[in-house]
Amino acid sequence: MMEAMVATASMSSRSILTVLTEDLLLRILDMLVDNSDRKSWLLVCKEFLRLESLHRRSLRVFRHDYLPRLLRRYQLLDLLDLSVCPSVDDATMVILFGSPNPSPCSTRWIKTLILSRACALGSGGLEVVVRSFPCLQEIDLSYCCGLEDRDVSALALVQGLKVLKLVKCLGVTDFGLAKIVVGCVRLESLNLKWCLKITDLGIELLSKKCTALRILDLSYLKVTNKSLHCISSLWRLEVLSMVGCSSIDDKGFHFLSNGNPLLQCVDVSRCDNVSSRGLLSIIRGHEGLQHITAGYCFSELSKPLVNRLSKLKHLKSISLYAARVSDWSLGTIGNNCKHLVEIGLSKCTGVTDLGIEMLVPGLAGLKILDLTCCHLITDVALSAIADSCKNLLCLNLESCTLITYMGLGRLGSCCPLLEELDLTDCLGVNDAGLEQLSRCLELVCLKLGLCANISDKGLIQIGYKCRNLLKLDLYRCTGIGDDGLAAIASGCKKLKRLNLSYCVEISDRGLENISSLEELFDLEIRRLVKITSVGLAALAAGCKSLAELDMKGCYSVCDAGLWVLAHYSSNIRQINLSNCRISDVGLCTAMGNMKCLQDAKLVDLTNVSVEGFELALRASCVRLKKLKLLSTLKFLLSSKLLEMLEARGCRIRWMEKALVLD
Repeated sequence: MMEAMVATASMSSRSILTVLTEDLLLRILDMLVDNSDRKSWLLVCKEFLRLESLHRRSLRVFRHDYLPRLLRRYQLLDLLDLSVCPSVDDATMVILFGSPNPSPCSTRWIKTLILSRACALGSGGLEVVVRSFPCLQEIDLSYCCGLEDRDVSALALVQGLKVLKLVKCLGVTDFGLAKIVVGCVRLESLNLKWCLKITDLGIELLSKKCTALRILDLSYLKVTNKSLHCISSLWRLEVLSMVGCSSIDDKGFHFLSNGNPLLQCVDVSRCDNVSSRGLLSIIRGHEGLQHITAGYCFSELSKPLVNRLSKLKHLKSISLYAARVSDWSLGTIGNNCKHLVEIGLSKCTGVTDLGIEMLVPGLAGLKILDLTCCHLITDVALSAIADSCKNLLCLNLESCTLITYMGLGRLGSCCPLLEELDLTDCLGVNDAGLEQLSRCLELVCLKLGLCANISDKGLIQIGYKCRNLLKLDLYRCTGIGDDGLAAIASGCKKLKRLNLSYCVEISDRGLENISSLEELFDLEIRRLVKITSVGLAALAAGCKSLAELDMKGCYSVCDAGLWVLAHYSSNIRQINLSNCRISDVGLCTAMGNMKCLQDAKLVDLTNVSVEGFELALRASCVRLKKLKLLSTLKFLLSSKLLEMLEARGCRIRWMEKALVLD
């Protein structure tokens, strides 16, 4: 009996964690989706740290000098993201992965590599990638504007490549594309958006070689109907995006009507020469279409097109931006397309309360509805939406000026799952409306920009009840002050993005309040003239996750504020200091000590000398990817500095304004 009691006492003294198996602990880790929770997990014990290293499958790196150590720790990665890592160039890739005897485990299992915005990357770096990632299936080189045909030809050796993104790779031509498609015949997804040098010739070869292609994006390319004729032979194609292809017309889309039997998603927005007849051709040959986007494409939703749309029984989303619609057309779509989960009517004329009342009754599964700039709708439409679409997740009502607190009350009582709501420039929204809206406890994104009739009283209700908010936009809400921010900071601890620009009543006390938001990632505080370096210091000391800061026109902030910001905010990647009254010392301190800084806007810094700009840019040139300066400085800064920035892949936007130095 005594032995049993001793054994029981011994078991009770042990931590419950010691009896959980590794499999159970990994299943628990699967359920931790919040970053703060996962960070807490890492701090428990060394065993939890080890399990996390086995569990992690993706890694986003902010500084490349940490990468070797991270790859030794995480040896089972599927995805490696270097898109936010400054100064990724050929030399960096050689240092990281070009060793004659690289670690066999460090990159062995990586299937997805993201190198977007690595503007200084060239053929040498890509050749190292090809050798070092034997299992690579997906690579993203979007916005690598310096890449040319010779550079991307290295990708031809990645024979297992299935997904390739080359968005805005402006130097890639048909020759470079030909090299890729000849070697990568297993490609299933290809994004060539904004690759302006690709023509019909390249698309023709692509269609012949990559017959397994399922997803293709040719947006803004200067291709013609000939390309569509070639694309029609891709019998596995499911998704086709051709936004802004102005050289394509209805005849081209006629080719698609007889091809691509598996086509499910098509986007022909901003195709200037395409009418409703062209879209009709696509629909006629593809009864299985699920997603259609045709914004800014034709002026009116014709009756034949509506009748054909009504026969798409599997249609899940439709976006018809800037077209004239009628009550009858909306009613016909709503009565027949019962599986719709997303409808986009942004800037469509003719959208009325009656049209919405006819559209929504049969759409119980509708989750996303965009009514941006539908100026005629009132609380009547909101009541119809609330009564019929109780599973609604996202509702855009920007510039719907006739809605009031009564309509918002219906949403608050009938749409408990609502997560995103855009009320920008809705002048009828007031504190009473926000109080009604605070019943939507699942809100994660709320946009209230230009709502001039709201104050701290309404915002306090949101702060106390909507505790899941991740994004809050209060742009030019001049009635908002420090007390409202105190309520938001107290209740919305998960907030990641906050826009307070031109909320002129906010002072240092307001910034001190939001300094408790540890997960705040993006903050806009333009023209907050009452804040000083004291408030900025409190913000920097508390918001350690801050990565994007826009403080344009904060006249009362001086060098002292930037000293503290540079010391505490080591993760800042994007900053706007335009129109701030800082000196050479402040600018050099900020630019030199923010080790992750990649994007800086430095316009109208009247207290900074040319020498100050020179020193600040030299201190940060290895990291900068984007820079905004006055055009006058183009002739005052040294040519060697500008050449060095360009060589590192930094894109400079020159503003045409006169330079004034105090």
